[in-house]
Amino acid sequence: MGPRMPVTIELTPDIEAGLSARARERGLSLDAFIAGLLRTAAASETGTFASPASRAAAWREAAKNLPRTPPLPDDAIDRDSIYAERG
Repeated sequence: MGPRMPVTIELTPDIEAGLSARARERGLSLDAFIAGLLRTAAASETGTFASPASRAAAWREAAKNLPRTPPLPDDAIDRDSIYAERG
């Protein structure tokens, strides 16, 4: 990604709480979540969206701290299981 520059942002308590909740929902730290928002905003402002390779690298970086969960068994996602309650 290149060199990093530390930035201090003062947030009101309500904005911090909202951003913190959104970060937790995604399993990210507040810093990582805000950095992602800033990357997206900067790309849309300049019209220089990230390449597929750099988006994949950013996704892997963000996902590396997510908990490891086992895959769902096949019977949990087959049509009969999904629509069982409808009869």
